[in-house]
Amino acid sequence: MEAKIKEIFPSIQGEGLVIGCKQLFIRFCGCNLKCKYCDTDFKSEGGISYLPENLVNRIVSNYDLATFHSISLTGGEPLLHAEFLKEFLILLKKKSDVKIYLETNATLADELALIKDYVDIVAADIKLNSSSGTDTFYLHRKFFEKCNGVQTFAKVVFDENITEDEVSKCTQMAKDFDIELILQPKMVEDKPSVDADFCEKIMDKFTSQYKNTRLIPQMHKFLNIR
Repeated sequence: MEAKIKEIFPSIQGEGLVIGCKQLFIRFCGCNLKCKYCDTDFKSEGGISYLPENLVNRIVSNYDLATFHSISLTGGEPLLHAEFLKEFLILLKKKSDVKIYLETNATLADELALIKDYVDIVAADIKLNSSSGTDTFYLHRKFFEKCNGVQTFAKVVFDENITEDEVSKCTQMAKDFDIELILQPKMVEDKPSVDADFCEKIMDKFTSQYKNTRLIPQMHKFLNIR
């Protein structure tokens, strides 16, 4: 059982609830979506194939995991490699108590169920058709049903095209599954695609329907870090 890894690197988490924390990032190749705003290179070209035990050995021999807040499983979409992840995480948990942070597009519910017991934090995306070009609300609902018992929050990347209907759907889903929402302005290189006034307006729309909402831009873009 192998999975192709694009890169492994230490950095600072630039998004979501653990923003500013030191993480070890493991970027998996491949994704099941094609979001318009995605600027991440997760193509298989240049990736390295690992067996689960080989990936564990590389991580524990090259990094002091006690110095990291968590390991970020990112991509692409890491849940495309759910069977690999299950074996990898079982082996890793025997060697370290480092937390596991799963970054996911929240569309692969059955795959999450395979590794849920080994994940500490789920950082899920709610994809808006207005900004990403995908309409996956029905898949997100199935996914969040499987998140029960795991700390979960959802990022919502938005731009000037966000609709009232999308605001209502996001807030209702967050209420139904008791998850915190993180609003994230879409970036154009290192600058938000919308101004501060628009961000405040959208924040007001969300919080009028669901108070457990924050607005957090991508910090790593401002700091020019990976």
